[in-house]
Amino acid sequence: MDVLINVFVALHVIGIASLLGGFLTQMKAMGAGTARFTPAMLHGALTMLVTGVALVGLNQADDQAVNNIKIGVKLAVLVVVLGLVYVKRDEERVDKAVFGAVGALTVANVFIATLWT
Repeated sequence: MDVLINVFVALHVIGIASLLGGFLTQMKAMGAGTARFTPAMLHGALTMLVTGVALVGLNQADDQAVNNIKIGVKLAVLVVVLGLVYVKRDEERVDKAVFGAVGALTVANVFIATLWT
């Protein structure tokens, strides 16, 4: 079970990298007002959602303690990010505030995952 959990953790990190990497590569464009959400950002957010839910289920099945409040907060943040990226994915230009919010919420999700014990 540990190997399977570690595989899903790796896939979860890949999803974070895709979402955050897509944001970081658009930082210059955000300053110019021409930033847009890339397909990699949407796929990264979806990967995070699927693997995160799988990780919670696998950890509970393995009788490991799961902090449901932390998971709920992370899920809420991710649903907001996913909603923003999904709704604005076809727009040529995304407002700076919306684009910045996605980046900030993604970073906040990383910090919640690592610092909340």
